[in-house]
Formats: sequence, structure tokens, C-alpha cells
Amino acid sequence: MNRGNLADLTAFVAVADHLSFRAAASRLGVTPSALSHSMRQLEERLGVRLLHRTTRSVSLTDAGLRLLERLRPAISEIAGALEDLNQERQRPMGRLRIYSAHVAAAVVIAPVWGRFLSTYPEIHLELAVGDAPIDIVAKGFDAGIAPRDRVPGDMIAVRVTGPLKVFVVGAPTYFAKRRPPRTPDDLARHSCVQFRLAGDGTVLAWPFERNRKSRRISVEGRLMVNNGELAVRAAVDGLGIACTIEALAEPFLRSGQLVRILEDWSPSFEGLFLYYPGRRQVPGTLRALIDMIRTARGSVPVRRPLQNPFTKD
Repeated sequence: MNRGNLADLTAFVAVADHLSFRAAASRLGVTPSALSHSMRQLEERLGVRLLHRTTRSVSLTDAGLRLLERLRPAISEIAGALEDLNQERQRPMGRLRIYSAHVAAAVVIAPVWGRFLSTYPEIHLELAVGDAPIDIVAKGFDAGIAPRDRVPGDMIAVRVTGPLKVFVVGAPTYFAKRRPPRTPDDLARHSCVQFRLAGDGTVLAWPFERNRKSRRISVEGRLMVNNGELAVRAAVDGLGIACTIEALAEPFLRSGQLVRILEDWSPSFEGLFLYYPGRRQVPGTLRALIDMIRTARGSVPVRRPLQNPFTKD
């Protein structure tokens, strides 16, 4: 069915509802003569008379009645679908699919998802976590969250965190038997929780920065993970020293389960960004999430961009 047929059938339903070309034309925003012309064209294409009309009155033929009975539910469904879209602009609803780096899920989404789902009970949130770059459009995601250097160049990027500070941590039980390192070079005498990057399998060389001079140290240890939360858990369990970000370590530092070391050597990186395709007609569900994340974190200061230390050189 082409667009013209659909428009003419909608006009036919309006005429049948009002049994008046003038009233139907007013509802459709066209002139009575244009509406009459459309009805004649429809009847000619179908080869069937749908309306009896004189200068005084309009009525449906038997064929017109049968067509109306079949059309009315379909036209109502179309009108309902359009109204649902209109309601969605005013009240976000439907499924929102986000692809997030592991650290972003913990730092950006988890702190707000309870309030987000309670505020918008008609939204279904799906969060897929992975660190390997993917085509979020081809995979059916509405948006992704990752460090800036992993955001595709053709995407719109929205900052959702400030700069993230890198922490090196260990458990008091671990340091009860070993003297804490005073410089990055001292890590050679310690068991470190190694980190393998999920994207290309590279083992992370730990980043350090002091007096605006950066360096990376390759560490050794008996345990290797590819997840930031697991690295922190291993440190809490006394299995070695871990390199992580402040947001993941902070609860355990506050409880005393971890202590921070090499504080003077801690670098920062630019932070995390939510990215999505296209600037126009951003889905209401995604706009609601972006607004909530921004509200939760307040204004984020802009600083000079630094290299993400959790990628290879």
C-alpha cells in the first residue's frame, strides 16, 4: 500500500464518521472540494462506489459499510501507535540497552540504577558489560559507556564522570609480612595482581606519574584477572597489590580492608563518556538516563585530557 492509499482510506473513515464532507474536511485540515476529489479517486482505483452523496447528504453504500468495518480497527491501531509515541516524548517508556565497559558499569550505572528504575517504572534497562570495542548500532544498543579513547569518532560523546584517579592498594594483612613499596621500582619485590586487557589480551603495565613525568612498570604476580572488581577483591583477600581506580577501591579503603600506597605517584585519566549515534531525536529513555547521571554527579570540571592508563602505549 502506498502513502496515498493510506491517506485516502483515513479520509474515507473521517467522512464515514461525520457523514459530511464539510465536517470531515475540517477535521482533516483540508478543503471539502479536495476531500471530495480524494474520495472520487479512491473509488476509481477500487472500482467500487463507497459513498452515496448529494448536495444535501452523504451515506455509505453496502460496500462502503463493509470496508469501514475492516478499516476502523486498523486505523485505530495506527492512531494508538502514534499516540504512544507522543506519550513517550512526555513520559519515557520502553527498553533501554546500554553497552558498558566493566569499570563504567560500576562507576556510572550502578550508583543510579535503583533511582532510575523507580523514577521511570515503564523503562526496562538492559546493561551488557564488556571491554572489547563493538559496533553498538549493529548490535542493537542505544548507547555505550567507555573511556574517551574507545569512543568511535562518528558518535556523540557526553562526559559522565570527572577525571578518574588511579590507586595502588593492598590489604593490611599483606603488608603485615612485607614492607610497603616506596617507589614503583619496589614493586619488583612484591606479588602484584596482574591485569589482562580484554580488548587485545595485552597485560597491563601499571601507570605512574610524578612531577609531570609518566612511566609504566611491568609487574609480576601469581594471579591475573581481566576485571577491575576482581582485582580489588584479590587485594582485599591479601593475594597481592592491585592497581585500580579510586571509585572501586574507596569503599574498602574506608572500611580499612585496604590501604593505599605510592600516593605521590598516582596518575589520573580523563574519565568516562556515554556515547550514542546521532544528535537528533535522542530517545526519551536515553535522555532520562543522561539527565539522571548528570544530576547525580553535578557539574564536572574540565581538565586537560590525559592518556587512559588502562590501555597500552
